[in-house]
Amino acid sequence: MNSLFPSKKIVFDLPDAIIGYYPNLFDKTEADTIFNELLQTTLWQQDEITLFGKTHPQPRLTALYGNDGKPYSYSHITMQPHPWSLLLHKIKHKIKTVVDTNFTSVLLNLYRDGKDSNGWHADNEKELGENPVIASVSFGAERSFHLQHNLDKNCKQKIILEHGSLLIMEGTTQHFWKHQIAKTAKPIGPRINLTFRLIK
Repeated sequence: MNSLFPSKKIVFDLPDAIIGYYPNLFDKTEADTIFNELLQTTLWQQDEITLFGKTHPQPRLTALYGNDGKPYSYSHITMQPHPWSLLLHKIKHKIKTVVDTNFTSVLLNLYRDGKDSNGWHADNEKELGENPVIASVSFGAERSFHLQHNLDKNCKQKIILEHGSLLIMEGTTQHFWKHQIAKTAKPIGPRINLTFRLIK
C-alpha cells in the first residue's frame, strides 16, 4: 500500500546517535522497477575477506559506483568505482530531497538470500571524515538492521528495513555504535542495499 506521505520521517531516540528512517521514500511500483534494474545491470563482484587468519568469499555481492578517483577501502578490500549510472544518479537526487549531502560514491550490496549477511561493523573509515553521513536505501526483501552501542551492550535497536526505504545515520553514530545485517534461517528473497557516502 502506497503512503500519501513518502517523506514521513521516523527519528530514533538513541544516545550518541542521529538516526532517521523514511519507510517509503520510493513507493512500491517505483521500488519494484528500481530493484529489477539494479539486479540486472549492476556489475556485481564477490571479494575475498580474511577473518581470524582464514580467507573466505564475502557473504554477499558488492559493487562500487561513484566519482572518478574516489576508491573506497574497508576490511582490507579496496574497491575502484564504476562511473555513476543514470539510475544511481536518480536515486541520489531523490535522497538529496531529504538530506542535503553531495555524496561522492555508493556501495551496493546484494543479499541473495538469508545466508548472506554483513557482520558487526561501523562505517568509520578515515576517508569518510570525522562524522560521516551515511544514506542507506533498501530494495527487495525486508531484513533486520541491528544496532548496538559500543559502551553499553544493553543499548540496542532493531529496525526492519523495508522495500523502498531510506535510513540516514549521521553525527557521532559511527563512533559510538556498530551495526549488522545478520544471517537468518527463514526463507527470504534477495535484497539490494545502497549505502551512499561522501569520501573526503
